[in-house]
Order: sequence, then structure tokens, then C-alpha cells
Amino acid sequence: MRTHSTAASSTANTARPEAISTARGKALWRSLDELADTDEFRRWLHHEFPPGSLDHLAGISRRRFLKILAASFALAGGVSCDSGPPRFIVPYVQEPEPIVPGKPLYFATALTRNGYALGVLVESHTGRPTKIEGNIHHPASLGSTDIFAQAELLTLYDPDRSQAAYFRNGINTWDQFARDLAARLGELRARNGRGLYLLTGAISSPTLLRQIQQILDLFPQARWHAYEPVTDENTRLAGRTAFGRDVDLIHRLDRADVIVSLDADFLLESPGRVRYAREFSNRRRARAGEAFDPRTMNRLYVVEPTLTLTGANADHRLPMRASRIGAWARQLARELGLAVPQTGPPQLDEASQRWARVVAQDLQRHPGAGLILVGDAQPADVHVLAHAMNTALGNVGRTILPIEPVAMRAGGEGPPASLIELVEAIDAGEVDTLIILDRNPIYDAPADLRFEERLSRVPFSVHMGLYRDETAQQCLWHLPMTHELESWSDARAFEGTVTILQPLITPLYRGRTAHELMAMLAGETNLTAYQIVRQTWQARAGQGDFESWWQEALRRGVVPDTAAPVLALSPDARAILDAVGSSTVQADEGSSLEITFKPDPTLWDGRYA
Repeated sequence: MRTHSTAASSTANTARPEAISTARGKALWRSLDELADTDEFRRWLHHEFPPGSLDHLAGISRRRFLKILAASFALAGGVSCDSGPPRFIVPYVQEPEPIVPGKPLYFATALTRNGYALGVLVESHTGRPTKIEGNIHHPASLGSTDIFAQAELLTLYDPDRSQAAYFRNGINTWDQFARDLAARLGELRARNGRGLYLLTGAISSPTLLRQIQQILDLFPQARWHAYEPVTDENTRLAGRTAFGRDVDLIHRLDRADVIVSLDADFLLESPGRVRYAREFSNRRRARAGEAFDPRTMNRLYVVEPTLTLTGANADHRLPMRASRIGAWARQLARELGLAVPQTGPPQLDEASQRWARVVAQDLQRHPGAGLILVGDAQPADVHVLAHAMNTALGNVGRTILPIEPVAMRAGGEGPPASLIELVEAIDAGEVDTLIILDRNPIYDAPADLRFEERLSRVPFSVHMGLYRDETAQQCLWHLPMTHELESWSDARAFEGTVTILQPLITPLYRGRTAHELMAMLAGETNLTAYQIVRQTWQARAGQGDFESWWQEALRRGVVPDTAAPVLALSPDARAILDAVGSSTVQADEGSSLEITFKPDPTLWDGRYA
């Protein structure tokens, strides 16, 4: 900072006047403290290092200090010596045609979180990814991204990523793992896979799901389990209750005039968060050359226990304990005319009841253009009650579209088993071989499962992930996994559209993809991830020129005609209410303390720490 002498009046009470009066020409100072030139500033200026930083050098003479310094330079030079064969840096013999130094290239791919894909466009300079933006052709991004997608470049170049295979906490090789796995698979085949267990996160990749089904077919008694720390189990259970079958729900915020969020941070936590944010904000955007009519804006009412990104954007926000939100939802349903019985003593004050009355009136003024959302952390009965209200308001089929489930279906087997069932199998002595794919349950599973203790009982455990984390260190084998910007794969968006993931850079470390590990389990040791993904789509693309189809899918970042079809379901509000009953969780009025567990807006479930 530079300060001209005319600013000296602000520090006149502490400045040395003789320093200013004797100055000639244009006087400049680097700071106001230097201008003031106090005794305290002079002491700070001449004390180069912070207090205590040189205490460990007390008693060392100047001669000895110089000896140590000289030795460090000599040792540094010795380390740089290399007795191996000489290696040379050479230029391109023939520079690749598309690469022009200083001119970026852009590649369409996708990044996943909780299994769902977000289509992105990655900027690359001379073969190195440098910036991530949204893909305008992708229905989940519409050209935008979120902070987690932007930060994936930091993960890609993170030097703390796993760089080698480990066996019993010592560095080993992929070849040795392949030999150990082959011996183990021979034993498993003899008993039809009994004892083989696979633990994954949420998966929407058609190729990976195909491979898991292939393994389950090869080993009929093998078992697949899935676990995510941030789960939507309550949402799925409520959807099954309300619609009579498993469904995923797409919310059309661009059609919603009135939005009511009950502890639902849909701008941050939902699989469609980026698209929802775009649709929500577009209804509030003033466009050049057009007169802005505030009556065309949507309105957002939020009832939540802690401030969230969605709550920060609300027009009206009602802070409320999480355990009381179910009671408020029942009050809202009664204001809408639904026959919801009163259970127990009233839990809402007059202000909260008035809130429900006003929100109900606003929803009734906009039939078919309202939307009631419930967060995953709320009990399933609250979700079911919201389905009843949305059905009564005519929102289903307009602002709410039910579709076939997008993720976690391998063939016709249905969803995988849970982590709790895996723990029970370990306790029963049934787990002989456990493959953990990019999960860290020792870190993020509930503590009462004591997963670290139970994992130690598994004779042959394998962990594959980006980091040698807590779970990896407890497994017999740890295998480094490639980053999504280094991998061939595929994944579905929240509404079903598939993107083929293509690598932007050769793997920086000795990682391999999950597809290659699954191929090893199936006995296909010579296939690359590229070949495995192409196999999936050669079988699905049908007749015609597959190469042209493949190149176009890569170029646009979207596989055509893969969005999940909307289901023609017409639930009955009265039947849904019968399923709600009176089992909604009641607040504990005897306690003044309530704890809510929410995904962190920057660390999510801890994986980005």
C-alpha cells in the first residue's frame, strides 16, 4: 500500500513531525505504520522473526551455524546426483494436430456425486485440465456447475492421492495383487461365490452395473451391498408408499409459482441441485428490454432448523426444530382441507399456525403450480404427507414427474443390501472376501457399527479408492483408483440421461478404474476401461455406424434418448393419507437440546476435507 503525504493527518498524533518537515519531494510510505514511525513499529521492524522462533538456536555459535548451513547445501547437491542411465527431455517429433500452445481445447465429460452425473466441459492446455465449467447440452447442468465440481481439479492434482498398491501397509504391485486375487477366485468358484461380498457407494453407471450383474451371475452366492453417508432412504420409502412402486422424482421448478421447502436444501443437496438452481433463479431474473413484473416471480417458503443455502434464498423463512416440522406439515395439510387427525397436544405456537394458514392460501391460489419438498433427514411419514398434499393440489404430473429409478439397479435384482446387513454377515462369519469400492465406512459409518473392529475379522479384504484412508489402512490390500478426469466410464444424471466419461489426461499415478477391478473379478484381466465401456454401448447402440455414434456422444457429452421416461401414475390423496396414520415423529417437549446432522456445504460428508 502506498500513502501520499496528504494522508498524514490521520496519524498526526503518533507520527514524528521532524521526519515529515525535513522531507523533500513526493514522500511515499509503504504503510501508515511506517509513516507514524512509532517505537513499537521500529521494534517490530527490526525483529525479523516472530517471538520464540529462534529459541531452539540458543547456545549455537555463529561458526557452528555456518557449518550446519554449508553441510545442508552439500547434502542437497548429493541428493540430486543420479547413478541411473541418463534421461533426456525431448520436444515433439511431430506435434499433435489439435494442440496449439496457449490455445485451450474443451472436452465434454461428467463428474459424479452420490452416484449421479453432472455434465461438464473441461478446459485443457497442452494435455492438462485447467478449468471446469458446465455443459450447456447436459440436462443436469445447463451450462453451470457447483463448488464440488470446480474443486475436482484440486483432487486430480492432489499429491496426497494414493500412488501405489499396498499389501499389509507395505508398498506392493498390481501384478502381485492379480496373482493373490486369482488364487482367491479359484476358491470362490468352488463354492459358487459363497463368502464374496462387494461394498460400493451409489452407482448409476450402466457399465459398472452391468459388470456387477456379471459377477453376481458368475458367483450366484455372492452379495452386493451399498452405502452412502448422506442417504435418501426416507425419500425412497415414502415414494414407494405414495406411488405403489419404486420411483425417482423430478421437480420442475421452472413451472412452480409457489415452493414450500420443509427442511429440504434442494439448491445444495439434491441430485438435480445445479439445474434446480438455474430454474429457480430464472423465474427471478430481470431481462434487458423487458418490463419486470414481480407477479411472475416464484415465491419460496422455507421451514428449517438451521440456515441452509436454500433458506438463505427464501422469501419467507420460519426457523423450527427439526422434530416439529412434521407437526407443522400436518397443520399445513389441515389448512389445505385434508383430513389429518390431531395427534397429541398442540405443538405449534400461534405464529407457526398463522404461517401454515398463509402458505396454504398461497398454494390454493396456484393449483398445479405449487411444489412441496421435504428433506431427506425428515421421517418417511412427513414425505408421504407431502405427497398427499402435492396430489391434492394437482402438482403431480406438472411440477412433480415420477420416473423409473435411475441408480442402483443391476439387472432385475433390485437395489443392493445395506451396510447394516453386511455387518450382520460379518458377525455371522459369512464374509470371506470383501471388496470395498471407493468407500470409507471406518470414517463415516455410524460409530455403533464398530466397522473397524469387524473389518479386522475378514480374511481377504480389498479397498480401492483415491486415497489411502482409514478403511484402506485396515484392509489387507489397498489399490489406487484413477480420478474421473483420468478415466473412461459412464454415468446417469438425476433424470436418467447418460454421459460417457472420457479421460482428459493420462493417469498421474499408478491407478486403475473400478471397471478394470470388476473385470479382474470376472476373470477378464486383459480388458481396458475403454474397451469395457465400448462393449456396453456397442450392445445398446443398435445397428448403424457405431464409430460415428460414439464420436458424437463423446463430443456432446450426452448419449441421445437415454433420459428416463415419465411414468403415468395418479396417486390418490386419500389413500396416501391412510398410509400416514398418526405415526409422524413428535417433538420431545422435555428436552431443550436437539441435534441435527446435515451435509456440510463445503465438505459434504467429509470426503472433500
